[in-house]
Amino acid sequence: MKIYETTGFPNPLRVRIALAEKGATNKVIFVPVDVMGGEHRTSAFKAKNPDATVPLLELDDGTCIAHCNAITEYLDGIFDGPSLTGTSSKERAVIAMMNIRAESGLMNAVGAYFHHATQGLGPDLETWQCPDWGSKQKEVAQLTMTYLDGVLTESDFVAGNRFTVADITAYAGLAFAEFAKVEIPENLRALRAWRDRVAARPSING
Repeated sequence: MKIYETTGFPNPLRVRIALAEKGATNKVIFVPVDVMGGEHRTSAFKAKNPDATVPLLELDDGTCIAHCNAITEYLDGIFDGPSLTGTSSKERAVIAMMNIRAESGLMNAVGAYFHHATQGLGPDLETWQCPDWGSKQKEVAQLTMTYLDGVLTESDFVAGNRFTVADITAYAGLAFAEFAKVEIPENLRALRAWRDRVAARPSING
């Protein structure tokens, strides 16, 4: 199977971490996509993914799966190792809930700030911007950081007592925030300590 990605981008990072956690990084072929050159907007790429986004998973039978959550769900199901998305109905629901909160409130909020309230990827790619929306989403991202800090004062990880896809999303969201200069407030000690612990995992630091 193939994973189309752009190195250094936050969403491909999520899939990379998931693969490493499952010990399956060497079981896929990574195909670079030149987003800065607009390759993701070509008709050839959009035939595989009409959303024109990376990452994209292409299976051996030609099936194409876009969006990190869908890709991770598939990878988690086919490769051995501890589940990233949960096993029982309750666990899966809690992980899915926290993953959505991390994605919507942090990852996507930082993305909206970056693409709308800064120069983003440059004028050739940022063809429409709404600075007020971007600035508001920066506030959302920092409110989500505060929320996650509260969660992490009560549990070791974002969705409970073990590492899951929700942690992957939150970690990638914080990495994106650092790049976009959306700082973690100094008083969020639990969130900062969690970030440092996650950054030391072999799937990230290996």
